[in-house]
Amino acid sequence: MNIRYLLHNAYGVGGTIRTVFNQANALCATHDVEIASVYRTAESPAFALDPRVRLVSLTDLRTDGTRWNGPSRRLLRRTRALRNPLPHGRDFRYHRWDPMVDLRIIRYMRAQKDGVLFSTRPALNLLSAWFAPGRLIRIGQDHMNFSSYRKGLQKRIVRAYPRLDAVTVLTRADLATYREALGDEARLFRIPNGIPPRTPTAEPDRTRTVIAAGRLGQQKGFDMLIDAFALVHEQHPEWRLDIFGAGQARDRLTARIAERGLVDVVRLRGVTRTLDAEFAKASIFALSSRKEGLPMVLLEAMSAGLPVVSFDCPTGPADVVDDEVNGLLIPPKDVPGLAAGLSRLIEAPAERERMGAAARTTASGYEMPVVVARWETLFADLLGRRRVVPSQRDGAAEDAVTGSARRR
Repeated sequence: MNIRYLLHNAYGVGGTIRTVFNQANALCATHDVEIASVYRTAESPAFALDPRVRLVSLTDLRTDGTRWNGPSRRLLRRTRALRNPLPHGRDFRYHRWDPMVDLRIIRYMRAQKDGVLFSTRPALNLLSAWFAPGRLIRIGQDHMNFSSYRKGLQKRIVRAYPRLDAVTVLTRADLATYREALGDEARLFRIPNGIPPRTPTAEPDRTRTVIAAGRLGQQKGFDMLIDAFALVHEQHPEWRLDIFGAGQARDRLTARIAERGLVDVVRLRGVTRTLDAEFAKASIFALSSRKEGLPMVLLEAMSAGLPVVSFDCPTGPADVVDDEVNGLLIPPKDVPGLAAGLSRLIEAPAERERMGAAARTTASGYEMPVVVARWETLFADLLGRRRVVPSQRDGAAEDAVTGSARRR
């Protein structure tokens, strides 16, 4: 079967990209798999991709609108100041697209002859719902959570997602939220992120290190983690915090580290291709996000046997972290609580070891062979339930622009 993924930018380092690459690598053994990247920000992707998976760039543009092979800025980006009748404009990535980008995405979708089309963020899901041909099995993935979207985008989601063949979410909480919003009009499924099976290896000695990873931005809450670690450092000066990732907040976080007197204690380590090796050397994983989907980095850390200290933010951590069993759940944005949780595990090596072993057991249930089996079951179910209505599916473009589209 042909399987196609639509990604905003397959060359970045975010959790959605890593999730899609893991899925593609696992499915390409039995399916023809291709990843289509709307934008391109690097010569090659940051994550390993099986050579059987094709990676194509739909526009060969950087996300700032310049061409990958030249510095010229595209004047068409200025048209985003005008009102656009397409339904996906409430997605925060929308301002980086121009009409030619919209057209390339739609042409790519309509060029597919058969198989499964995965779209991976709200704007792409909405375009798939309105414009992808009915001959495709269209699956919209939500890698964040419904409650995190602004009201205008939520309204468009409620209207459009019932047109998709399936909508998949990551957590039980988000499944309940989507059911409340969409009722019985959409086919909703919970399929969590998957991680590659862990290869047993001799583990190095653990160091006195708390580790965190993710995009350096507001969502991941590293500002709060730095503040919490300032409190930890007062009691445990021999411990350090390593934060891996890149993003626009790097300068602000660097300044915060200096203000807290933690220059030699908290390190911003940038992007690494060997995060698994860093997990194997650390002793505790910290997750300080303000909101989440189901963070890949959390599953990967647990797979490496790391106990977790995490904010109980919407929506993912509570699906995976069993409080007092494989980690500690802290009330959202409770900086002193986060510091207390880290200090507790720092002071209790036996508890760290017990929780780390439980974390590894939990993570094994999210390994790709387990998750791929769920995807295959969904494919079979959707193939068996196909009810194509050409007048509705193929007329979606006109309906979307005029605002007269009907739900299935």
